Amino acid sequence: MKQSRNAEPLANIAIFSALPLQALEAINRHCSWRRYEAGESILAYLDQSDEVFFVAEGEVYVTIYSSTGKAVNFRNLGPGSIFGEYAAIDGAARCASVEARTPCLVASMGARAFRKLLETEMAVSQALIRDLVKNIRTLTKRVYEFSTLAVNNRIQGELLRLASLAPKDGKGARVAPAPTHSEIASRVSTHREAVTRELNRLVRIGIIERQDKALIIRDVERLAAMLHEMTGE
Repeated sequence: MKQSRNAEPLANIAIFSALPLQALEAINRHCSWRRYEAGESILAYLDQSDEVFFVAEGEVYVTIYSSTGKAVNFRNLGPGSIFGEYAAIDGAARCASVEARTPCLVASMGARAFRKLLETEMAVSQALIRDLVKNIRTLTKRVYEFSTLAVNNRIQGELLRLASLAPKDGKGARVAPAPTHSEIASRVSTHREAVTRELNRLVRIGIIERQDKALIIRDVERLAAMLHEMTGE
């Protein structure tokens, strides 16, 4: 690891967005930087390290592997995201593994420096609180979906979540790169074959289409209406 030559990449981290350049430069002095290749491990489940990580470029995914090797994917994190903050705050072991989904540029900061930052920069503390509440809401919704929805509806819900994060194009959205069927399956607690069946059905009825390495959701409102029929939300 090595220190970045400047603090500019930190300006893209969401919890730092309200800070002036001078503050970012001070933060950067406590950061180490590293590039990861796709598939490379960044954090291991139950690891005892306490650094916080900031994704400047690329995408990572947060996963736990069962004793039989089954992957349970919690979420993907793109540029501007933070991970590892739980261990920095409470000192407990890592609650999930994190791997690079694409080539990444990631900064890390020790727990002591991060906690000091939260004490001195109120804007960062408030942004982190909002981010943690957002995570709780997302996980609460996922527990509800796992408990009440059929597999095909959980897949539809995951597609809507991906669409909400993707660039919009009229009534549609373009998810790129497209997640693999196995990745979607791990997020909604099913198997790859069920995802393949549902995606093929959505292609046939004109809701989605595959385009090169992207997944095009052609009509987000129609997909949302289909899910609404089952959930009433």
